[in-house]
Amino acid sequence: MSGNKLENLNVASQEALITPETLKQEMPLSEKAAQTVTNGRQAIYDIIDGKDHRLFLVVGPCSIHDVDAALDYANRLKKLADDVSDTLLIVMRVYFEKPRTTVGWKGLINDPHLNDTFDIEHGLQLGRKLLLDINELGLPVATEALDPISPQYLQDTIAWSAIGARTTESQTHREMSSGLSMAIGFKNGTDGSLDVAVNAMKSVSYPHSFLGIDQQGQVAIIRTKGNRYGHVVLRGGGGKPNYDSVSVALCEQALDKTGLRKSIMVDCSHANSSKDPAIQPLVMQDVSHQILDGNTSIQSLMIESNINWGSQPLTDNLADLKYGVSVTDACIDWETTEKAIHEMRNKLKDALPGRGNPG
Repeated sequence: MSGNKLENLNVASQEALITPETLKQEMPLSEKAAQTVTNGRQAIYDIIDGKDHRLFLVVGPCSIHDVDAALDYANRLKKLADDVSDTLLIVMRVYFEKPRTTVGWKGLINDPHLNDTFDIEHGLQLGRKLLLDINELGLPVATEALDPISPQYLQDTIAWSAIGARTTESQTHREMSSGLSMAIGFKNGTDGSLDVAVNAMKSVSYPHSFLGIDQQGQVAIIRTKGNRYGHVVLRGGGGKPNYDSVSVALCEQALDKTGLRKSIMVDCSHANSSKDPAIQPLVMQDVSHQILDGNTSIQSLMIESNINWGSQPLTDNLADLKYGVSVTDACIDWETTEKAIHEMRNKLKDALPGRGNPG
C-alpha cells in the first residue's frame, strides 16, 4: 500500500488566501466607519432590550452583484434613513453570499466576476471596500453569515447578521453565531418550522468551543462567551406566510415556553410574499396594524429592495444586465421602498413611544 494516495482524491487544487489580518491592514476601518458600526450595533441592542422604542428595518437588495449600483442605493437609503430616524432605524442589507439549493451563482465574494472563476480574494477585497464605503456614509449594514470563515474578514464592519433558513439548523452556524459581535436573526426553516430557530436561539446564548481560524489565518480552537441577542426571523415556509397575528402569537408562545426573549423580525419577502415583490408593502402594512392593535414582540422587519423592480437572469454577456435590478430574488423598486417606509413611519410615529417591552 506504500505510496498510494489516500486523501484529496477529489480536490483539483488548493490556493493560499490573504489572511484576515492582512486584509484589514490593507483596508482599515476609518474612525467614522467604526463609529457607524458601534452605534448601529448598540441601537439594535437597545431596540431588542426595549430601551429604544423604534423598529429596525433591514432594507436592501437580495444580493449585491454591482458595487457601483449598491453604493448608489446606499446614498439614497441614507437620506431616507435620516428622514425616518425618529421612528425607524434603517440598516442596509448587504448580502454577498447566496446559499444554493443545487448550483448557481454563489455571490460576490465567491464569484465577483459573475463568470464561475471564483476569484475569492478579489471578492473579499471588493466586498470589504463596499462595506467600508457604506459605513463611511453613516449607514449601518447587515449581512448573512453563511460561510464560517468569511466573518473573520468582514464582521468588524457589520451591525446585524442573519442566519438563513437553510443553515439555522446547522451546529456550525450556531456555534459561530455564539461568538459574533452583533445581534443575530435566525430564520425559521424552509418548511415553516419554528423549532429550528427557537433551538438556535437557545444554543447561541451558550458558550461554545469549535475549530476556526484566527486573524493570522491559523487554524485555532475558538472559545466563545455566548450571544444573548439572538432573535427569530419569520420568513414563511411550506408555501404559506407566517407574519399574520395568529402566526406571531404562536411564535410568542414557543419563545415563552423555552424562556427566550420575545423578539421577532418579520421578513416581508420569501414565502411571506410568495416571492412576489408587490406583496412586500402589504406585509409592512399588516405589521403596522398589528403594532397599532397592541403587538409588542415585532421589533424589526426585512425588506428586499433595489433601485429598479423585479429580477433578471445572469447572462454570459454582463453588459446586457439592467442597472439596479436583482440577479437573485425579485425586489421592490426605490420609489415603492420610499413610499412604503414613509407610510410605516407616519402610521407608527405616535404609537411606538408608548409601546410596552416584549419581555
